[in-house]
Amino acid sequence: MNDLLVMTQIAGRRCALRAHDVQSVIEIGAISPVPRAPEFIAGITAMRSQALTVIDCRLALGFDPEQWPCDDRAIVVAVDGYSYALRIDSIEDITTGMDEVGDIPGGFGQEWSRVATGMIETRTGPALLIDLAALIRGPEAIGAAA
Repeated sequence: MNDLLVMTQIAGRRCALRAHDVQSVIEIGAISPVPRAPEFIAGITAMRSQALTVIDCRLALGFDPEQWPCDDRAIVVAVDGYSYALRIDSIEDITTGMDEVGDIPGGFGQEWSRVATGMIETRTGPALLIDLAALIRGPEAIGAAA
């Protein structure tokens, strides 16, 4: 696998997103809350007159966001025709995958098994390859799958 990957930190773990899924990286400005939205949806923000749903990835995984600092930037992605701004711990680098996607070793937990398609070795070290649609569904998907 020689795909370009955007390397990030989410809830203290090294994660990779396929670069072709990433539209841009933005500075998060004002976030307007959305009444009755699930907790992991921080609200909406604007990017060049386009509304983006802001997802707190740590909450979407079911973790306490206070454990990790959050970057002022967000990764903009589109899933199923909707645009999202993903709030993460940090954005590290862009690199390439060195090998095929492998199995996720034990011990990562149900949260990561739900959103990671596997482990990928990169030029900057191993990372969990993230399924964006699964991440955006949020922690409610854990209860629905059980």
